[in-house]
Amino acid sequence: MSDGNFNRALLPHTPFHSGLATGRMQMRKRAEEALKEILAEHFPDISTEKTSDIINEFKERTRL
Repeated sequence: MSDGNFNRALLPHTPFHSGLATGRMQMRKRAEEALKEILAEHFPDISTEKTSDIINEFKERTRL
């Protein structure tokens, strides 16, 4: 008799969670690339060190 638990091995595999994580990773990468492009376009005289600092701060703030 079942006690409310079920055997997960009998259930079909659903890649929802891994797909969700992959999608988040791709969107984060796209956002970082877009930020790099925007910085280069609007602030052409900004140093590469300052650009990398801004990118790193963006990564920290958008980390889940």
